[in-house]
Amino acid sequence: MKSKLFLVAAILAVVSFSSCKKEYECECTTGLTGTTVTETHKGKDAQDACDDASSVLQLKVCTPK
Repeated sequence: MKSKLFLVAAILAVVSFSSCKKEYECECTTGLTGTTVTETHKGKDAQDACDDASSVLQLKVCTPK
């Protein structure tokens, strides 16, 4: 009984972790050259992924595609 409960708990843990971080495409523009590049980043949602990819120091702004 305990081994079945442990197995079910392990499966639920794996499923919950795998669904949290999905890949999203972001259009990133650098301020110095003005080039636009499509990048793939992971996050809870598209806005979260692109916000994490943006950088103030690199003058890089990313928006969901």
